[in-house]
Parts: sequence; structure tokens; C-alpha cells
Amino acid sequence: MSFSDLQSFLTDLESRDQLKRITPEVDPILEASAIADRVSKSPAAGVALPPETDPVHGTFGGHALWFDNPTGSDIPLAMNIYGSYERMRLALGVESFEALAGRVQELIKPEMPTSLIDKMKKLPQLAKLASFGPKVVKHGICQEVVHTDGADLFSLPVIQCWPHDGEPGYGLKPADCQAGTGRYITLAGIYTKDRDSGERNVGMYRVQLFEPKLAAMHWHMHHDGARHFRQYKKAGEKMPLAIVLGGEPILPYAATCPLPPDVSELLFAGFLNHGGVDLVPCKTIPIEVPANAEIVIEGWVDPKQLLVEGPFGDHTGFYSLADRYPAFHVSAITHRKNPVYPATIVGKPPQEDYYLGKATERIFLPLLKMLIPDVIDYSLPMFGAFHNCVFVKIKKDYPMQARKVISSIWGAGQMMFTKMIVVVDDHVNVHDEQDVLFHMGANVDWRRDTVIADGPCDVLDHATPYYGTGAKIGIDATCKIAGEGVVRDWPEELEMSADVAKRVQQRWSEFGL
Repeated sequence: MSFSDLQSFLTDLESRDQLKRITPEVDPILEASAIADRVSKSPAAGVALPPETDPVHGTFGGHALWFDNPTGSDIPLAMNIYGSYERMRLALGVESFEALAGRVQELIKPEMPTSLIDKMKKLPQLAKLASFGPKVVKHGICQEVVHTDGADLFSLPVIQCWPHDGEPGYGLKPADCQAGTGRYITLAGIYTKDRDSGERNVGMYRVQLFEPKLAAMHWHMHHDGARHFRQYKKAGEKMPLAIVLGGEPILPYAATCPLPPDVSELLFAGFLNHGGVDLVPCKTIPIEVPANAEIVIEGWVDPKQLLVEGPFGDHTGFYSLADRYPAFHVSAITHRKNPVYPATIVGKPPQEDYYLGKATERIFLPLLKMLIPDVIDYSLPMFGAFHNCVFVKIKKDYPMQARKVISSIWGAGQMMFTKMIVVVDDHVNVHDEQDVLFHMGANVDWRRDTVIADGPCDVLDHATPYYGTGAKIGIDATCKIAGEGVVRDWPEELEMSADVAKRVQQRWSEFGL
């Protein structure tokens, strides 16, 4: 089942007892975040653990939250919307991530027709693929109400996540700081266009509020939004940009996906939603945005004005320090009648972003296997906060194969940021941290079986000696074979004989245990 807008999705969640309404007044500055953080780390709302998820942490998630009365705003606030495996599957309209992974595999590696008849059979599929692209329409509910001169960012229930967010002096001297607030837009699609080609990009970057019509736009150097900004900056022009809140529930996921180059987030969103996303032209800038969005903030990024953005409590579990980022000037705020404002808090896992990341891990396994055929399965464990660790399973056929896989992963798109890679044999469950750590402890000689390399790192990693670059480690935790250095006789791993295990299983009820 696909949903046309955020509110229809929230209504469905409430009917499933997956959403709780909070009617007392709640302050969006810290208080709402403290509630969401506590809920995100509580047991899931009666949801059985699905088989594809990790067995250790799969019961977390709590409820989605709807705050009816956020302090200082007439607009309700929704949080922890995607904060469970069950809600991620509902948002994506699938019963399992594996089913969607199969569709993705067909998309990225289609079976090529070999005859005229086969080509004719492919035509309906090609026509369906073309229907996934976005369509520009004249009207949308996102523009039922339009504010230009009266546009005010502080009319929205924008949250502050952590106590030191936006506090002057973190990373830069107070004298360098223009007074910003600790309030951040955290769950919005950032819509930009390539200055030369006009191609759209949708990213998800945080936005710090400074004044009613002034904000700081935070993006990393590797992001397409930052690349677009550099184009406008080189030309000495202001860049049009739209901040989109809500719309089809698959949009936040599509905005966070590590898509291959030249694959549009909006095309992928249409693919996920089984139909193209309707777009409507903005009122004050040359950008098109989802017609079914809740709220759209239109404006221009100034290439000559920098603001000191941050600090910000990040998904790493630490504050990322303040730095200079471009100023965003609001030209209009449009919204539907009676909108809801979506937000998310990031921090020590599990948080809502963990489930978004786990969905990507499962759905994009076919793409990783296409890039690196040795890979059978992989897992991004919760403690790794996405960039710190990846567990990889391979079927080992030749010496140093694990080393080859490690190097290949560091060359695979955003996985280049992975700080630690652990490669294990095909009988190890990469979704069971204890199983992986057991084999790492048993099979690794640290001098023979590890490789340390310098390269790009997540810019949020505070442990790196330089901004965005540092050391990464690869660990070969597979059984060693000839040709992999000095290898003594390798013992067999303990395992009960199959016939005895089967017999005990059949007689288990007899033992009264």
C-alpha cells in the first residue's frame, strides 16, 4: 500500500496502534526531543521481530508521536515516524525489505532481451519504468496557504534536540558567531538544481534557524547540494533552494539513499511508490516541489554570506562542532491547510535514523553484490552509527580474498567512509554481533590479518586527525588458508553431529526442560 501524503500515513499508523497522540503542551525546545529519545529506545509497540532484522536490537522502536500542542506554534509536531522496522515497511509499502530488494535488483540489473519477441515483452516494463518519473502539475495542497512578507520560520514548531545545539563558542570563538538558535529543521528534503543541466537533487541536510527569514544551510563537501552551491558560487549567483517537509512518506527515505550517480531521488521515490511524484512550481523560486507536501520553505542561498552553524548533537552520539556554512534567506513559506510538521532527533542509537539505515542495508544488498560479487550478506551494526563498522560475509575461495573485499568496499560509493570492516566466512551470521565478534576473536592475528589504510572518512568523525580524512582498518576474520602468510594447522569449529541434534530436537518434550 502506498500513501499520497504524510497525514494519510500517520492516520494509518494510528489505526494500527503505531502512533500515540500527546495532548498536553510540549516545548519543541528540548522537551519534545527528550520524549522522542526515550520512546525510540523503548520496546516496539507489539511488533514481532521480523526474520531479516538483527536479533539483538530488533525489538526497539516505540511509537510514532503526534504532539497536538507544541509551545509557540499552532502546527502539530510529528516525531519518530519511521522509528521501527514495521513502520519502515509500511512507509515503503512492502511486507519485507527482501521483496523490495528483489525489485531493486531488477531495476539495476535487468535481464536483457535476446529476441524480437523478448523485446516486445519488455515494452510494458519500459513504459512502467518511464511512469516512475516526477510529473509537474499546476496546483498542489502544499500551496493552499502562502506567506511571503509574513513568512516566519519561528511560526513552525522547529525542535532543539540537545542542550548545546547552536551554543556559541563550540569550535569557534564567540566573537566569530552571529547569534543563532539551537533550533534545527531535521527531517526535510532539500531541493536544489544543477545550475548547468537543470537536473534536480533531493538531499537531507540539517538547517539551523537564526532569524525569522534567515537560516544556515549545512551540507558536507561530498553532497550534491554542496556541489550545486559551488556552481552558483563560482558564477557569483544566489542559488534557489526549497526545504520540503512531508509529502509522500517514501520521500525522506529516497532523500537519504546512497543512489548511484545520475539516478534521481525523485525517480527512485516514484519507483518505490509505484507511480511518479507530482511536483508543483514554487511561488518565488525556479524549483519544483512535491505537490502533496505539508510545508515548503522557499528561498535563496547567498554565496557571499557565511554563518557560524552549530554545534549540533549528531548521529555519532557527540556534538559536531561549529563551522561556517552558507546563509539561506527565506522568500516564502507555503503549506496545506492544517499541516503537520515532521521532525526527527539524532543521537546515540537506536534512533529513527537507525531504521532508515537498516532499510537501506537490506534494500541495497543487490547493488553491493553487483559491485562486489564476493559479498553474500552484510550488516551495519547499531554501535557503528553507520560509518564506524560493517560486517561482511563471503564464501572464501582463494587466498587474500578478504583483503580484496576490504579494498573493494572502500571503493564502493559512500562505503568509502567505513572506519572498520570485519570479513567473516559464510557460516557466520553477520546480523548477530556476538557471532561476528566470536570469530574475530578466534580467527585473527592482529599483525597478519589486519590492514590499516588512510583515506576519506566521515566529516562528523571527531577522532580523525584531519577534517574528513584519517585511518581505517580492515580485519580478515575468516579461516586462514595457505598463501595468507604463516598459517598453522587450522582446527575445526565445534558443531554437534546433525543426526544427534535432530534426535534431541525430536525428543525435547520428553526431557521436561
